Amino acid sequence: MTAIDSKNAARRKVASLAFWSIIVAFVVLGLKLAAWYITGSVALYSDALESIVNVIASAAAYWAIQVSHKPADQDHPFGHHKAEYFSAVLEGVLIVLAALLILNEVWWYWRHPVPLEQPWTGLAINGVATAINAFWALTLIRAGRAEKSPALVADGRHIMTDVATSIGVFIGLAGAVLTGWQVVDPALAVIVALNILWQGWHVIGSSMNGLMDRAVDTQEHMRIRDIISANCKGALEVHDLKTRIAGRATFIEFHLVVDADMSVGASHVICDRIEDALKAEIPSVRVTIHVEPDDEAKLPKGTTAVPFA
Repeated sequence: MTAIDSKNAARRKVASLAFWSIIVAFVVLGLKLAAWYITGSVALYSDALESIVNVIASAAAYWAIQVSHKPADQDHPFGHHKAEYFSAVLEGVLIVLAALLILNEVWWYWRHPVPLEQPWTGLAINGVATAINAFWALTLIRAGRAEKSPALVADGRHIMTDVATSIGVFIGLAGAVLTGWQVVDPALAVIVALNILWQGWHVIGSSMNGLMDRAVDTQEHMRIRDIISANCKGALEVHDLKTRIAGRATFIEFHLVVDADMSVGASHVICDRIEDALKAEIPSVRVTIHVEPDDEAKLPKGTTAVPFA
């Protein structure tokens, strides 16, 4: 399989998962709405409301993934990779909105308490929805990390939070039914809302890092440096190594110092060798190398060069 075939296969896989996320979200939403309708539980209402967010977020993620996989064009010469971050930010905002709506519903319920009806039937239905969500969340997170898709990872993490919430609601409501403590129902809804608020903040923060051109982590930075060092025979040193992540793409740029008497052709051969090595090790990498003669090399203030032996 060629590199292009591999990229196309990865794109189809991510797009397919994003599409099926919409279907799964609708199924789970239907089950949770049924559980809430049967019981009248405000805690189950809060769980169902988060699933509405899942439907909207899954649709947004599908759109973003379609856009992010478009090839670079005249208006977007570096590609459309960051589209997925916008989807993730939207999901975070929707999560926060859902939490506020839940708190509003809790306030209404607190003033107008309603006894639970058919609680065990509702909990059983909600349990089925939770099992479906757990399986799908793990699938999305694994695939998102493998394909470097922020939208899939954000969607998976959100759904996994939904799973944790549903488990807590199940345990709490079961306890409320057994003990007769109706106050547990709105109390659980408040806990759900606070948990959703925290998750929404986390999703927004992670996505903003991507929009702000976050660099690769320290371990990956050192790996990039080692790859350059192992494939730069003929060069003298490198400095001003910078990286940034945009969705599944990694951008690398640095200054390569060579002997002042080296020809352009010879320095170009070194650059090609380094680029090929980086592309072989790092998927969807974009490399920019600025070649400098050693008698004119300028280090950024406060930095030191990395010599090549």
